[in-house]
Amino acid sequence: MKLHMQILIAIGLGLKRNWHIFFGIIAGIIVGVLLHGHQHSAFFGFLTFFGQAFIRLIQMVVIPLVISAIIIGIASIGSDNKQLGRFGLKMIVYYSIITVAAVIIGMSLGLIIKPGVGAAQYIDTQTATEIQQQVAATIDNQKENMVNMLLDFIPKNPLSSLATGDMVPILIFALVFAIALARVGEVNRPVIAFFESIFAATMKVTDWIMYLAVPGVFALTATSIASFGIDVFSTISKYLFAVCLGLAIQLFVVYPIFLKIFTKVPVLMLYASITEAMMVAFGTASSSATLPLTIACCEKRGISHKISSFVLPLGATLNMDGTAIVQAIAVLFLAQAYGATLTPLMLLQIGIMTIVASSTCAGIPGTGLITIVLVLNGMGLTPEQLISGFALLFAIDRIADMFRSMINITSDVVVAAAIADNENEINYELLNNPDAYNDVI
Repeated sequence: MKLHMQILIAIGLGLKRNWHIFFGIIAGIIVGVLLHGHQHSAFFGFLTFFGQAFIRLIQMVVIPLVISAIIIGIASIGSDNKQLGRFGLKMIVYYSIITVAAVIIGMSLGLIIKPGVGAAQYIDTQTATEIQQQVAATIDNQKENMVNMLLDFIPKNPLSSLATGDMVPILIFALVFAIALARVGEVNRPVIAFFESIFAATMKVTDWIMYLAVPGVFALTATSIASFGIDVFSTISKYLFAVCLGLAIQLFVVYPIFLKIFTKVPVLMLYASITEAMMVAFGTASSSATLPLTIACCEKRGISHKISSFVLPLGATLNMDGTAIVQAIAVLFLAQAYGATLTPLMLLQIGIMTIVASSTCAGIPGTGLITIVLVLNGMGLTPEQLISGFALLFAIDRIADMFRSMINITSDVVVAAAIADNENEINYELLNNPDAYNDVI
């Protein structure tokens, strides 16, 4: 049996185990189709409220989870700079490999399928007018140059970053603080114990929130489909086909090959063990919001706390393979829709800027197209010049968000599993034990 079929069967077994979440997604699609054109109804309003409330409940625990997980993870490594450096180097190398592969796949499909050719006939000026204010706000957010953007990653006031939810400055502060704690010796025990309590309490709150996973995913899926309708798929079918094909290649080809080369982790069992996280990522369209569940799946199913608490929070913010694929295809779609000729040097520049833009993209819905402005600026273009094409992409961005978020969290787990295998920090008996899969959702 071919590997991609085996992977589908593994994911299918995960869907069977979590049929209630899968049922929520399917029911959401059906209800969304029926609600299309009735967005002002009371039922649609209720679903919107419930879906957003579910996301906010998960986001509520993300920051304390990220900070406590990183501090505990690095502290558990201790003052061994060699081990910490080895973990960090492997993480950077592994994330770089799969992200570069994602960009190459996205750009290759964009050049082969040419999703933007002929798309100008579908560009609706009325829709463009409606989202012009949103795009204008995006431009305002990206007016600073790259140097200033990089400087903004360094927190001037960690408390201010915590208050605004700026994840990259929070991560940098947590990393520096955690390394310092690891270096001061036993005097750090009261602080470490405090953050261990924070982490345990946060995971318990996550367990409670996950009781709402089925209705939450149902509400989010229904409102997404109801807002844009099924017709949007036919309107921009080549673009959606290119995106879905690129994400499928990453999931069914790149990750299995990566695991085969660098580890002995069975890809089928790994995918089966994180199916809950993949489905919740699809429903919430947010890798950051799914982080608590991703950590729970990994830790309860064999990947050590030392690895998962160090690798997964960083990956949920900085490693965005699915976003990189979508951004590469979206940029080429816009260029083709407007008949822009791209030189090989410009294509290389787009590839590099896509890696940077996807890495600075927050793991929340809707930011993929916002950070794409970085790539457009690198081409000498602005969203103002491409306003109609941007409108078409924004119209289906929520749908693309759902697929790419699922790939984003899968890539984080793949790298965590690879490092855990390399460092003998993975329990294969637990990973291969289906009985351990019943206590997450």
